[in-house]
Amino acid sequence: MDLQKIKSLIRLFESSSLGSLDVSEGDFSLSLKRACDAPVQASAPSATPTAVPAAVPAPPENGHAVKSPLAGVFYASPTPDSAPFVKTGDRVKKGDTLCIIEAMKVMNELTADADGEVEAVLAENGQLVEYGQPLFRLKN
Repeated sequence: MDLQKIKSLIRLFESSSLGSLDVSEGDFSLSLKRACDAPVQASAPSATPTAVPAAVPAPPENGHAVKSPLAGVFYASPTPDSAPFVKTGDRVKKGDTLCIIEAMKVMNELTADADGEVEAVLAENGQLVEYGQPLFRLKN
């Protein structure tokens, strides 16, 4: 696991209410624990994917950015072997799925908040993304 992924996991952990987090990838494992005595409440993640509405757009020059509504892992397609949901040049309608953001083993669909053409895909498949990070740029 590269240093950037480790730093992103630490930031995710620090911004959560979890008391501990254990992550394994291959022969690498990471264990994070809080150093406080206060009890922490956590809820079990849903077993089914949930749709997450796109964040409020920030208008660039000739369109707007669709931003990540949460921190997690960006997936451009529903499975590793399938085509991406959208690519540059595709026309999308409000409500169309643009990508999946995985956070704490829950797959969250990010949907378009407006009709338009995908001008740019701003994240790489498998990349850790942060809350508010622009993922797509749409134009009318």
